[in-house]
Amino acid sequence: MNDVTGPDCIFCQIVAGETPSAQVEEDERTVAFMDIFPATPGHTLVVPKAHARDLLEVSGEDLAACAATAQRVARRLVSELGADGVNLVNACGAVAWQSVFHVHLHVVPRYLDERDSLVQPWTPTPGDPAELAALAERIRA
Repeated sequence: MNDVTGPDCIFCQIVAGETPSAQVEEDERTVAFMDIFPATPGHTLVVPKAHARDLLEVSGEDLAACAATAQRVARRLVSELGADGVNLVNACGAVAWQSVFHVHLHVVPRYLDERDSLVQPWTPTPGDPAELAALAERIRA
């Protein structure tokens, strides 16, 4: 697990050009590069240049910039790699499978062929309407 900041953060090292990466795109706020543990061919990570530990700490401006970069990358995964769809994934916290503690978005191309063996991480089942309403009330409060 990489729960570090500054010069010891692997994504900060990639942003600074100190650690090699297969870069896809860079702009003033973000860098996009290939995931070294790809779920499917073309799996790309998008990070803000400014270090933020996770979704709860990143600035709204950097999060918006990451989302815009992820959209551009997703469009190219479809047009250039022939992806049939795309998952945009963020993990916030170790319990949510975050392993590098520099906020990032996974742009995962999905394919209708042998390149893709991913499965849905949960089985959709209907929620209890009263419980959903109560949870919504707590979240709004």
